[in-house]
Amino acid sequence: MPATPDQELIEIVDQENISLGVTTRSVMRQQNLLHRASYVLVFNRTGELFIHQRTLNKDIYPGYWDIAASGVVLAGETYQECALREVREELGIGDVRLRHLFDQYYEDSHNRVWGRVYCCTSEGPFILQPEEITRGHFIHPSQLRILQQKEPVTPDSVMIFSRLPY
Repeated sequence: MPATPDQELIEIVDQENISLGVTTRSVMRQQNLLHRASYVLVFNRTGELFIHQRTLNKDIYPGYWDIAASGVVLAGETYQECALREVREELGIGDVRLRHLFDQYYEDSHNRVWGRVYCCTSEGPFILQPEEITRGHFIHPSQLRILQQKEPVTPDSVMIFSRLPY
């Protein structure tokens, strides 16, 4: 029987992104432990970015808009394996070619994470994971600033977007 999300084993790291050990996702969230995550920005051929709204039952940033298919790197998993798993699980797409953009450290009162940011190109069709995503669509990247003024956007997404050339 697969582990529930709270029971998944997560690798905990230090400020230098060096492994300190493994714990469950629930302990990681309760103690706001530093961990790893992968983020995949999905663009279509015309350069529009796929954004999605997170479900209200998410353990962090529920109901917020997100610019990436993203997830916590599981114990024993690489950043790239996590990234491919997340686009497959959240968006229902496979066979994508990932391009590494950059790594970043992000921290707020709810989340401390070393993230590896990738991008890929896909036209879909997307099969959105109902446990994770309420809805999604493509937008021109310049529209994200307008969205941020009207709706909550995950703060790690805001940081990623600030590093892109838009």
